Amino acid sequence: MSTTSRPRPGRSASDRHPAPRTAVVVGAGMVGLATAWHLQEQGVEVTVVDREGVAAGSSWGNAGWLTPGMAMPLADPSLWTYGPRALLDPAAPLHVPVRFDPRLWSFFARFMAHATQRRWDRAMAALTPIDRVALDAFDELAAGGSLGHGVEAGTTPGPFTVAFEHAREARPFIRELEHVAAAGQTVPLRRVEPGERAHQLTDRVSTVLALEGQRFIEPGPYVHALADSVRARGGTVLTGLEVLDVEPGRLGACVFARAVHPDAAPHLARAGGSGASAAVGQDARGGGGPGAARGRESGSPAEREEGVVLRGDVVVLATGAWLPALAAPLGVRTRVQAGRGYSFTVKTDEPVETPIYLPARRVACTPYQGRFRIAGTMEFRGPDEPLQPRRIEAILASVRHLFQGVDLDDRHDEWVGSRPVTPDGLPLVGATRTRGVYVAGGHGMWGMVLGPATGRALAHLVTTGETPDEIRPFDPLR
Repeated sequence: MSTTSRPRPGRSASDRHPAPRTAVVVGAGMVGLATAWHLQEQGVEVTVVDREGVAAGSSWGNAGWLTPGMAMPLADPSLWTYGPRALLDPAAPLHVPVRFDPRLWSFFARFMAHATQRRWDRAMAALTPIDRVALDAFDELAAGGSLGHGVEAGTTPGPFTVAFEHAREARPFIRELEHVAAAGQTVPLRRVEPGERAHQLTDRVSTVLALEGQRFIEPGPYVHALADSVRARGGTVLTGLEVLDVEPGRLGACVFARAVHPDAAPHLARAGGSGASAAVGQDARGGGGPGAARGRESGSPAEREEGVVLRGDVVVLATGAWLPALAAPLGVRTRVQAGRGYSFTVKTDEPVETPIYLPARRVACTPYQGRFRIAGTMEFRGPDEPLQPRRIEAILASVRHLFQGVDLDDRHDEWVGSRPVTPDGLPLVGATRTRGVYVAGGHGMWGMVLGPATGRALAHLVTTGETPDEIRPFDPLR
């Protein structure tokens, strides 16, 4: 249950902060769509815009873990043990390419500066309030809230198998969970007896633990189900629109975009009556009343070069690793770096029933549509750089001797996704310096598990002006 700051004496919160009627949410991943869903709960008409499509970024190929007990700061003291290897070994779980890139090295220096126990403890204390409500937020999406049309995709409880080749490798993981528990979470962990071991683990694995109280999902299908729920509740989801700029307007905020796919404009033409107002054409900056949409016959190359404007009383930017391009001019100065993760799916001789985690290898595995998704690595590169095959080879080399009955050479769905990482390990959630424009991002590896709780809290802030305690430490202007 979230708590909020008390309004100051005098005018009521609603008087000082009139509730918006319409909103544009930029980004159709877990965080953006969850925010849209909860804005609908507050009576706001929403339009969601995305350059590529629903779950097109890091929401698709991740491991799908809903593990608040492991949602902790990424920069931990152990970085000083294996962090230098990231600069020398391209197969290391954490990798930074050696090249001239001042912005990348500036981020990495700040990231490493937060890898102390004192700073980790402080960041963990800041994450704990939202960690504690994370799973309840998924239950709320499933229930449908006041408008009905809940998310028709389930979450699956664990336990999670946590495996180590050597017994000594378990100590850092257990110590991390002890710090998580000290911050206020309950994280049940028990030793697995030999007869309970997952069939996919070889005899090279000496120590197996079971992490209870966590869940998992099939991430891409889940986020698509969330988008379907937003649509069923009256929202509009527009894809193929690249947002170029956000500016305050006379009656809210304006989102300036361009169509990057031929099928974007037909959707715009049908978006006139719901959520934000839309205008298409070379005079798009000039106006168009509420619900208006103008443009020539859709899909022509000339039209794709013309401007598109979406107007809403408020705008929420939830563009993941691409957040700085739109948010930095609005006063959000915290660096967001793409921390790229890789995954692929493989065939197994026997069905895999629960997720498997190999902490010493930084590899997370999950049952996925009848196959076994293997995900791992943290690679600091540009978000749009191509997939690096060596990173997949590094994952394979690190786990091949630990798995049996797993065909690691029958790989499908090879993928790289850019997770938005901040130096201090805390998300960026709240108002920018531009009136009516908010951001929700920077969750690092935890956007899936924290997305629904983030959306709920931010929707409360947007509609009431009151900041729930669970997002108070995530001020994007810090």
